[in-house]
Order: sequence, then C-alpha cells, then structure tokens
Amino acid sequence: QVQLVESGGGLVQPGGSLRLSCVASGSIFSIYAMSWYRQAPGEQRELVATITNGGTTTYTASVKGRFTISTDNAKNTVYLRMDSLKPEDTAVYYCNADIVVRPPTVIDYWGQGTQVTVSS
Repeated sequence: QVQLVESGGGLVQPGGSLRLSCVASGSIFSIYAMSWYRQAPGEQRELVATITNGGTTTYTASVKGRFTISTDNAKNTVYLRMDSLKPEDTAVYYCNADIVVRPPTVIDYWGQGTQVTVSS
C-alpha cells in the first residue's frame, strides 16, 4: 500500500505565498515522477507542475516564474512553493506520484487534496 498525504494549504491574500508538501509512504521501490494538479470549482483538474526522478521540472504556463516544485528524495517528499499568488490560483491542490512498487510496474497514486484559497 502507498499513501500520499498533502499539507500546507490555507487562506492567503493576493500576492502572498504558501508552500505545499506531499509525503509518499508505504511499499515504495522507487518514484519515477511527482506532480501537483489543481481543480477549481466547476473546472477540470489541471496539471500544475511535474518533477522527474532526474530533477527535470515542467510547469503550466500560468504559474511559470511564480511556482517552484522540488523534492527531498530521501524523504519521498515533494513541495510546491507558490509565490505571488492570485485569486485565480484558488483550487484544491492534489499530489500525484508515479511509483514503482514492484519493478517494472509503475502505478499512479493520488493524495486527498488540500484547499488553497487566495482572497483579500
């Protein structure tokens, strides 16, 4: 069994910052990639940022230059540092990980989500 647990969401004013964390635990052989997605009310879930086990990062255009994804591989943890937050960043943020439990099978896991609200 593998679990992803997010933390760090909350209410922040426009222009503020938050850091989300997601810890993967359980029967993990290795982690191929970790990502953050978000879903606003009435919208489809969208990919925000991804980091591979080689350290390659990608971002959706709307967050480039404002958000930073990083990992602590020793702790199986991924972070999302969010700066210059805007009201349109308001959403439930989900952690996603492509995990090898037993080679060569890669399984996609999701966290439960954490609410981020940007409002004055």
